[in-house]
Amino acid sequence: MAKTQDFTAIMKDLMGAFPVDTSAVENAFKSTASLNEKLSGVALEAAEKSAEISNKWTKETLAKLSEMSKAKAEPADYAKAATDFASASAEVAAENLAAFAEIAKKVQSETVELLMAAGKEAAEETTAAVKKATNEVTAAAKKATAAK
Repeated sequence: MAKTQDFTAIMKDLMGAFPVDTSAVENAFKSTASLNEKLSGVALEAAEKSAEISNKWTKETLAKLSEMSKAKAEPADYAKAATDFASASAEVAAENLAAFAEIAKKVQSETVELLMAAGKEAAEETTAAVKKATNEVTAAAKKATAAK
């Protein structure tokens, strides 16, 4: 009966001949996790500030509505109250929209800075990894040539 060959030793020798440096993958994972943490921080800070603006805007609007809904002595006072409410609401809306725009501008700026830094870091890591691999291949080639 034919005996099957044990490939365990062959695979060990084969994998030993091609060493794999997992540190590059680990560093890439750590860099990605760090970048995601920073980007999440930017997004959460923006969400918090947006919620604060929305909350403040809502409170101001409700206070103005409360004032507008009070009983008036003259019919013309209702028209004046509605006009005052509309005018004040437009002013507050402009202020709050400007505040939202500032938040968006800050988020955009911080995101671009983070991505630029990450790109620079990735380029440096790639250069270092390629340089290291080149040195290892050169050393292995010299060693193989010397062995002949």
